Amino acid sequence: MGSSHSALNFGAGPAKLPRSVLVEVQNEFLSYKDSGMSLIEMSHRSKEYDAINNSAQQLIRELLNVPSNYKIIFMQGGGLGCFSAICMNLMGRTGEADYLVTGTWSHIAAKEAAKYGKVNMVFPRPENRSIPDPSTWKLSENASFVYYCDNETVDGVEFHFVPETNGVPLVADMSSNIMTKKVDVSKYGIIFAGAQKNIGPSGTVVVIVREDLLGNAMKTCPTVFDFAHISKNNSVHHTPTTFAVYVMEKVLQWIKTSGGVDKMAENSHQKSTLLYDAINNSNNFYVCPIEESCGVG
Repeated sequence: MGSSHSALNFGAGPAKLPRSVLVEVQNEFLSYKDSGMSLIEMSHRSKEYDAINNSAQQLIRELLNVPSNYKIIFMQGGGLGCFSAICMNLMGRTGEADYLVTGTWSHIAAKEAAKYGKVNMVFPRPENRSIPDPSTWKLSENASFVYYCDNETVDGVEFHFVPETNGVPLVADMSSNIMTKKVDVSKYGIIFAGAQKNIGPSGTVVVIVREDLLGNAMKTCPTVFDFAHISKNNSVHHTPTTFAVYVMEKVLQWIKTSGGVDKMAENSHQKSTLLYDAINNSNNFYVCPIEESCGVG
């Protein structure tokens, strides 16, 4: 079983996974379900992986209460790849998109989007780690979508409300807070999340996309980034990151049996409260530069 010592890992991602999941993966590694083969040796078209793939999708749908008119797909390329994929799948409608830049990751996403069309900055990037009052936002009339990062890990800024877009599809990067709070998926066009920060190891990105947004990819969009193609082929047209999806499915099962998103939200709030209390009670030894209204947790 190896060492019983478990390091205190505060890394944003790849992040700490439940020990029970790691032990289960360890026990199954050489022979998955007594097959005589490791999961990493199996075909992505095998009945074993098909069951894992479908279970992972269903667990996400159940845990987040994803409506039936949304598809759940798994893709490669990480968050950075998804920054481009979002544009190649949605930006072709008008050639423009609105970006809410509140930190490092939304800034990088906006920079990537400029390769594919016109990027409208809804507000100047805040210098004080805050979210400008929505009454000051300048949404454009011709945007194909409105993009934001729901939780900026580098800057510590989290949205505690859903941005109003006047009917324009809303796209959210929830890599670092997916499954830590209830989400009304119906208010979004697309939600995506790299698994490595909350729900699994690195290697796969979860994309929840409303069906009416599929099928509009740019002609130059690589097949591997075409959401409609990935969905049509149940995320297995080419070899996916089978091991990452396998571990993610186990983490999702763990979330479900541990109390679901409600319990994860409670745990997240307790942990962030501990951290902020330590900072605020340090007699200014530590200083929190983030506005309280948009602090994480």
